[in-house]
Amino acid sequence: MQFRKLALALTAGVAIAAFFAFDLGQYLNLRTLKEQQAAIQGFQAAQPLLSGVIYFLVYVAATALSLPGAALLTLAGGAVFGLLWGTVIVSFASTIGATLAFLMSRFLLRDWVESRFGQRLTAIDQGVRREGAFYLFTLRLVPVFPFFLINLLFGLTGMKARTFYWVSQIGMLAGTVVYVNAGTQLGKLESLSGILSPALLGSFVLLGIFPLIARRIVEVIRRNRVYAKWKKPARFDRNIVVIGGGSAGLVTAYIGAAVKARVTLVERHKLGGDCLNTGCVPSKALIRSARLLSHMSRSNEFGIASARADFDFATVMERVQTVIRTIEPHDSAERYAGLGVDVVHGSARIVSPWEVEIARDDGDTQRLTTRSIVIATGARPFVPPIPGIEEVGYLTSDNVWELRELPRRLVVLGGGPIGCELTQAFARFGARVTQVEMAPRIMMREDPEISEMVAQRFRGEGIAVLVNHRAARFVIESGEKFLIADHDGQEVRIPFDAVLVAVGRAANLTGFGLEELGIPTGRTVDTNEFLQTSYPNIYAAGDVAGPFQFTHTAAHQAWYAAVNALFDPLRKFKADYSVIPWATFVEPEVARVGLNELEAREKSIPCEVTTYGIDDLDRAIADGEAHGLIKVLTVPGKDKILGVTIAGEHAGDLIAEFVLAMKQGIGLNRILGTIHIYPTLAEANKYVAGNWKKAHAPERLLAWVERFHTWRRG
Repeated sequence: MQFRKLALALTAGVAIAAFFAFDLGQYLNLRTLKEQQAAIQGFQAAQPLLSGVIYFLVYVAATALSLPGAALLTLAGGAVFGLLWGTVIVSFASTIGATLAFLMSRFLLRDWVESRFGQRLTAIDQGVRREGAFYLFTLRLVPVFPFFLINLLFGLTGMKARTFYWVSQIGMLAGTVVYVNAGTQLGKLESLSGILSPALLGSFVLLGIFPLIARRIVEVIRRNRVYAKWKKPARFDRNIVVIGGGSAGLVTAYIGAAVKARVTLVERHKLGGDCLNTGCVPSKALIRSARLLSHMSRSNEFGIASARADFDFATVMERVQTVIRTIEPHDSAERYAGLGVDVVHGSARIVSPWEVEIARDDGDTQRLTTRSIVIATGARPFVPPIPGIEEVGYLTSDNVWELRELPRRLVVLGGGPIGCELTQAFARFGARVTQVEMAPRIMMREDPEISEMVAQRFRGEGIAVLVNHRAARFVIESGEKFLIADHDGQEVRIPFDAVLVAVGRAANLTGFGLEELGIPTGRTVDTNEFLQTSYPNIYAAGDVAGPFQFTHTAAHQAWYAAVNALFDPLRKFKADYSVIPWATFVEPEVARVGLNELEAREKSIPCEVTTYGIDDLDRAIADGEAHGLIKVLTVPGKDKILGVTIAGEHAGDLIAEFVLAMKQGIGLNRILGTIHIYPTLAEANKYVAGNWKKAHAPERLLAWVERFHTWRRG
């Protein structure tokens, strides 16, 4: 076996080497074809059978050895043999050659690949058995990868050779006809004036639009396959049914109603979703109260000898609920009903691609047919399965708002945005807070100096920040609760009265019918760039779709989901994530858009870094908030902005200027040329642009200008 492999590899290698050594590729170009056209056609007329056999063997050999020039050979087949026989010969020669390449790849490399990547290859083989023929057909019809790569890669899988052959034969046929037809027109080209012939121009137009037509054919085939077992209703009760009344669901319903579509919005809990009820709104209300206390503790910085505040934690938490109730009408059923949305309180379940069954809160069951469905079911706090966690009890961002008594000792698991915001807020109310993070630092998505800036502020406020600590288990000993954490192989015991779990969020994927329909999910619902699931009329948006879990990105995605759901196939848009900002509302506040320095290094993206220290800003000094920085990443040598990080007072507001600049293609030069009010924090944006300008000052030109001014002084 090894000898045969070696012999085959050597033979193929010699043939490929000879092709390049003797520069045989020079014969596989359009100019040579035209120069030799008369001689080739003369030989074909005299020896039709022999010329066909020679051409067939050359095509098979070129394809089997993965040599360049297949497209030219196909054109030549049309030019020499005409549309009918050219198509027949090329179709069989290309498929046989491709199958030989497939078999050679399998014979020479399959065993080696299997020994190195056995488990991965098993999973690939399982997928190939299920869907391999369809994916091969798609690749043949719309070649995302070069055909020779497809031949070689499929040879490494477990696909049967006969399946590979017939799928390739059928899949390549349409493209073969288009190229052979173009070749027949090239064969008729006798002079430059022939270039303008309608037939030739039509052939090239067909070559250009064929990939679009083929892609559309694939979409139709996919659609028919996925809907095969379902009966489509003759008419629909609704244009869209939206499942979930959070940010994504509300915006989707709003847009649908605005363009006069019939929309039903189903929510089983509270309209407004996490943002209004358990996330953005309550956390910012709590942070505002905590910040007032922190300013009182710093009264001497502002020339006030002392200041104190008496507060009741329960009253603070009631204020949080008051803020929620004040904002609630913005997301209310009454408001959306007034806009034309059919708002239903209940649990929705997708029972077919066009039907949603709703178990209403009033006890009735309603089944609606709908042209499109948008899944906007959001996410929930993720609770890791740490031993003992159920026994000690825990808080999350869902139920922490039910507290009316401040925990004396609070452990916060997690160093992300939610964990950091609540850590600082509870510490400012007087709780002894220990933040436990298993990573080397908190706020791991930010640059190291940014997360260290926040960590130092936390420690200065009395917070114990424990990084590189992994929560191992919870125990209760003599009535006292302990977290046992692992730190560099040593156990650390942390006593506490309450624990807040803030280690991330998990998408709500179950109970909505996704499993029954076979809609693929991972950590989120699998969607394409148009936010479509495996069923093109079923969309997902917001936290349940990812990749970002922010209220503003949920609303952003909702626009695409709504418009695509309502107007596909007439028009649809790819979701744009090119400029996504976010902020963490701690002190110092941290906001970012685009790349930071850490990501640029990880992705090997060249950039220049310009910084400005906000401690030098007049308004920050006057406000007693002279801390933080602005860091801007730009294309080397240019003022085009790749990303911005701001740490400091009102960073979430200051970042807006850079979000606009990145979205509209505005560079630092134009920010520098924009008037900013003095004295404001926004001047920091202008000053960082000024620092970039200083670093790119035209020194040689300035030297000549200096000489000019010296000359003018006499």
